[in-house]
Amino acid sequence: MSANAIPEEDSSPELHRAYTRHDARELALQILFQCDFHGSTEFWLEQFWEQRDASESVRTFTSELVTGVRTHQDELDDLIAAYARNWTIDRMPVVDRNILRQAIYELLWVPDVPAKVTVDEALELAKNFADDETRRFVNGILDQFIKHDARLEPKRSALAS
Repeated sequence: MSANAIPEEDSSPELHRAYTRHDARELALQILFQCDFHGSTEFWLEQFWEQRDASESVRTFTSELVTGVRTHQDELDDLIAAYARNWTIDRMPVVDRNILRQAIYELLWVPDVPAKVTVDEALELAKNFADDETRRFVNGILDQFIKHDARLEPKRSALAS
């Protein structure tokens, strides 16, 4: 487990409710969605966090996902475009492309999360923030990406066992 990894449950007693990595992924998706419209977090991110009682570990994982996606966005978009036949990134719904960006970032740069968890979480985000068509779309792209990207051999091997 990496130094900044948080358990799937963060049950700090001072919190109203326990936030999990799932919640961190939802928060990251919300931030990335806003970034697509605002381009920057400069004027609204502090207020975003003021409205949530997330623990520091959840904020850290959320920030890792957001920063990673934004840092590698061009590469992530190129990868999505390579697997999304007849779709351009600009034509994709904002939620769809950000679910894919976040999942592919996690697959490539968050080694302590198994591929199955990443895919299941991406499908859950699609269920909660989009529709069945998005779930199928996200599942299809992630499935092809996992099967064909050489960098994912360790995670592919773990899936097979």
